[in-house]
Amino acid sequence: MLRRVTRVIGLTGGIGTGKSTVARLLLGLGATLIDADAIVHELQAPGSPLLREIAAAFGAEVLRPDGSLDREALGARVFRDPAERARLNALVHPRVGVEMMRRLAAARAAGVPLAVLDVPLLLEGRRAGSGSAAQLPYELVVLVYAREEQQIERQVRRDGCTREEAERRVRAQLPIEEKRAMADVVIDNSGSPEETERQVRALWERLVGAAEGARA
Repeated sequence: MLRRVTRVIGLTGGIGTGKSTVARLLLGLGATLIDADAIVHELQAPGSPLLREIAAAFGAEVLRPDGSLDREALGARVFRDPAERARLNALVHPRVGVEMMRRLAAARAAGVPLAVLDVPLLLEGRRAGSGSAAQLPYELVVLVYAREEQQIERQVRRDGCTREEAERRVRAQLPIEEKRAMADVVIDNSGSPEETERQVRALWERLVGAAEGARA
């Protein structure tokens, strides 16, 4: 019996492009999702070593009264200051990379058809040659795309933030058009949900359908 080979992709996007929507669609088709943001939240749980290091580096004002991380307060600092953002990334990224690799090894051992490494700053990390993203063994970079104006509008609707804050967050990342040029596959999420789902199903068929047909 042939052993199923797990295909591996890196999924990324920009704030407000709809990466979570595409991740959910792939999960529904049978992929295993390894979500860097979810891992960050786990590693930053109250009482964790990482949270203690963050509090030591950024001060007690980034903690809530119950000892949990005040993500809004920390985010407000790091989105305004590249040096602060780099300091936070140096604490977080190595631990996230180790945990993502552990989960990927488990997915491969289980023979899942597709492992999706969901990394918001994957292309930033690859360009810098550092961070957890630089070491991840993905075959393709899949970018979820929306125009910059849509990114801003979606944040204002979703998060209730000001337009100024939404613009600041978008511009703290690589421009979405630059990311588009760096990606291997682009899922254009600037149109209807049906159009996005059609593109996701085509990607699944390309990666998994062809492999399953060859095995058969």
